[in-house]
Amino acid sequence: MGIGCNIRAARKRKNLSIQQICERTGLSQGFMSQVENNKTSPSIATLDSIANALKVPLAFLLLKEEERMQVIRKDERRKTIYGKNKLQVDHLGGQGNVKMMLVDMPPGSSTEEEHAHAGDEIHFVMEGTVYVEQGEDSATLEAGDSFSWRAAIPHYAKNIGENNARILISVFLEAENDV
Repeated sequence: MGIGCNIRAARKRKNLSIQQICERTGLSQGFMSQVENNKTSPSIATLDSIANALKVPLAFLLLKEEERMQVIRKDERRKTIYGKNKLQVDHLGGQGNVKMMLVDMPPGSSTEEEHAHAGDEIHFVMEGTVYVEQGEDSATLEAGDSFSWRAAIPHYAKNIGENNARILISVFLEAENDV
């Protein structure tokens, strides 16, 4: 999808005709048609004029498909099972080097042993009570608490409560392929 496709999609979402855009920008209909069909590349000044006519940020018109907003519906999430305790991991999505997951830990379940991997993590305990440790550091956390660590240092987590624990995890990776 090129710039022209982004322009056409934005124009159609706003129920505007090419003629209306041309009236707002002073551009010819033939030129706008060529732009929308990716047969010509407009200057930055022309793109800015088109963006203003569409009432969208100029940068929006320059986005590649993979850079655009991604929506993952709850019933479309990729789900995986982790470890012997079968921790359920819902992959909520990601953008660039940032990924988000939702982990459900049944009572008494854990990551079994310390493990390490690439990335930096931020955790938010949504439900339950968990015990976490990394090296000499440890903490017992409850719903509403958060913690972070460098995942390359071995770490461990266990649900020490009587109910399910649910943890929202955001992972930053130096390289997109370090999953």
